[in-house]
Amino acid sequence: MVRLALFGCGRIGKVHAESISGHPRAELTWVCDPMEEAARSLAARYGAVADQDVDAVLADPRVDAVVVASPTPTHVDLLTRSVRAGKAVLCEKPIDLDLGRVDACWREIAGAGPAIMVGFNRRFDPSFRSMRDRVHAGELGRLEQLSITSRDPAPAPPAYIATSGGLFRDMTIHDFDMARYFLGEVAEVHAMGANLVAGYIAELGDMDAAVISLRGADGALGHITNSRRCAFGYDQRIEAFGERGMLVAENVRPTSVRFSGTDETEAAGPYLNFFLDRYATAYRAELDHFLNAIENGTQPEPGFADGRAALALAEAARESARTGRVVPVGREPA
Repeated sequence: MVRLALFGCGRIGKVHAESISGHPRAELTWVCDPMEEAARSLAARYGAVADQDVDAVLADPRVDAVVVASPTPTHVDLLTRSVRAGKAVLCEKPIDLDLGRVDACWREIAGAGPAIMVGFNRRFDPSFRSMRDRVHAGELGRLEQLSITSRDPAPAPPAYIATSGGLFRDMTIHDFDMARYFLGEVAEVHAMGANLVAGYIAELGDMDAAVISLRGADGALGHITNSRRCAFGYDQRIEAFGERGMLVAENVRPTSVRFSGTDETEAAGPYLNFFLDRYATAYRAELDHFLNAIENGTQPEPGFADGRAALALAEAARESARTGRVVPVGREPA
């Protein structure tokens, strides 16, 4: 049994708490959050203990690992303290909004040989994972083009946008990781952004729509399309094109039922609603991979370096959108 402590009991913290409680080899031992009542409520629901004292939680020898699901500005501190306490860590994305802080964090903890997983849960979506495995097995021959579409059903509220770190570091960072998952390392980024959805997003200095072109280190091309709004729901698709053919992962609906009548044909219900429903299976598979790594003494994936690489692509996209230039992506520092 792997015993876990959870830092943060907001929306994503609740997702992790449910995944932990539903796993036969995991136990949620602590819930830690400055919001005392929220921590108590979530802890009581799953038979855990609530506390606001990070040191007390990390000092518990029963705790094998922690899940960091707190706000982004707290990630580096909690990750560092957890590693020092000898705990394995599953940290939500991004590690931080600043590459310098990410690199400083790694320099501080690298010597401990930490087991760190970054929460790019889409790698564990059954369709995306199967598609990637088939690409890497050579079914398409050489991968030549990758197209990722990711659109939210509605824009986030102003309070979220104001602290999100911007479209590229908040939303597209999942797609940057997915691009690396298929393409390997990315050498160049060219991004364009626009304000087409909500006026308050522009007022907060962010964009709400973007298209990004990528060039892989081996020459393959990638394309990402983002929007903060999609009238027909949560739009999540991937297309991989190669010399021998193409693989496509389409949107997911609750059922496969279609209706055909005199006024319409092949009519279907709406897509699964936003990420909590669309990626519920992926979150459970992500946790299972993390637990397996702890039990087997292996390094979980995606790891710290993957989190750093996705943030580097987000930073390159920000610079490209600002300057209009193609931005080369440097290698990760040793």
